[in-house]
Amino acid sequence: MPAKAKSKNLLGAWAFLIGVILAIVLGIFSAQLAGQSWLIVLLVVIGIIIGLLNITGKETTNFLLIGTALVLVSKLGGDSLFNIAVIGPILSYLVVLFTPAVIVVAIKAAFALARN
Repeated sequence: MPAKAKSKNLLGAWAFLIGVILAIVLGIFSAQLAGQSWLIVLLVVIGIIIGLLNITGKETTNFLLIGTALVLVSKLGGDSLFNIAVIGPILSYLVVLFTPAVIVVAIKAAFALARN
C-alpha cells in the first residue's frame, strides 16, 4: 500500500476514534458544556473527515447501512432516553458525528454509481 494511502487511512481511523470518544465525553459533560457550539461544529467536521477518508469503495454499502441505522436509532433513542442522565446526550452527539459521515459516503456512492 502506498504511503499516501496509509496516511489517509490512518487519519480516517484516528478521526473515527477521536469523534466517538469526543461524542461520549461531550455526552457525559453536556450540562457543563452547554453553549459551547464550537464543539458541535468540531464533531460535524470530524464526521465529514470520517466520510471522506475512512470509508473505501467496498465498505460503502455496509457503512451506509450501519451508519443509517445508528443515526436513526440514536436519534429516536436519544429523544426517548434524553432524560436519563448521560445516555440521551451521548446518543445525540453520536447523531451529530455520524450524520455528516453518512451523507458524505452516500454522495460518494451516488457519484460512483453515476460514473458506472
